[in-house]
Amino acid sequence: MSKGKSASRSIDPASQEMLERAEAADISTAWDRLEEMEPQCGFGRLGICCRNCSMGPCRIDPFGEGPQAGVCGANADTIAARNLLRMVAGGAAAHSDHGRDIAHTLKMVVDAKAADYTIKDGQKLRQVAARYGVETGEKDDKAIAAELSEVVLAEFGKQEGSLTSASAYAPPARVELWERLGIMPRSIDREIVESMHRTHIGVDCDYRNLVKHALRLSLSDGWGGSLVATELSDILFQGPEPIRFGANLGALEEDKVNVVVHGHEPTLSDIIVAVSGEEELQKLAEEKGAKGINIVGMCCTGNEILMRHGIPVAGNFLQQELAVIPAASN
Repeated sequence: MSKGKSASRSIDPASQEMLERAEAADISTAWDRLEEMEPQCGFGRLGICCRNCSMGPCRIDPFGEGPQAGVCGANADTIAARNLLRMVAGGAAAHSDHGRDIAHTLKMVVDAKAADYTIKDGQKLRQVAARYGVETGEKDDKAIAAELSEVVLAEFGKQEGSLTSASAYAPPARVELWERLGIMPRSIDREIVESMHRTHIGVDCDYRNLVKHALRLSLSDGWGGSLVATELSDILFQGPEPIRFGANLGALEEDKVNVVVHGHEPTLSDIIVAVSGEEELQKLAEEKGAKGINIVGMCCTGNEILMRHGIPVAGNFLQQELAVIPAASN
């Protein structure tokens, strides 16, 4: 690959080098697959194709010369709004399950007689508990965490009222606006389920209602599942602190076993960081000819272990393939 071509794909010199190595080793990357996909589907890019039911798939002609309604009668606005809402539902479900997993981890810490995870920030525990209406008083950390985990898990499936976290954390003026607009989230899972219901054939066909629900669904994620994940992660793994750190693909070390921690939840990555320094694993790495174990982060999980442990971030989403090319191309 020429320097010009790699430079057109990334402004980062390290990424350019890895892209050139990938081509030399005949390794496909996201950039290659994008070029193979071109031209991308014009209907899909405009959001006017639909396969939400078995009567389709359908597509609307954006030039007005072909079909202007799907088999069910949905027009371009309805189809585009339904597609947008389903995309929001997928993202909200992924983020919110992150929060659910952290809440379950907190509950297991409380229930287990011995656990690898512990409550590392008792002060944050009490602050969060107070926001959710949990009395702390003279209770110990485990007693508070036991009640808090139950209250938080109930946020996912509550059938009445609205999200406690939204009203407890958001500015009052913002909460009043959400309520006035009819987009105050009720519960996390309910908004996701209703989005799938609304976008099914024969249900909601008004693009304004569909987009309005996308706003409510987004709030249930940002002020629900994602907020839960953030707050409980601080309780379990300690709150972040400003630190100086290394970054980019240069964080990989040639003479060590490189472990790239990737994903979206800190539960596993935090343990990996902890055990990587154990003498038994370090010795095993040395027996294989390495000088030790080098942990680096990637994407979201990379940020989690960076801000709590100072582990360098090897790259972003588009660099995830590039981080393994040195090993794959040898």
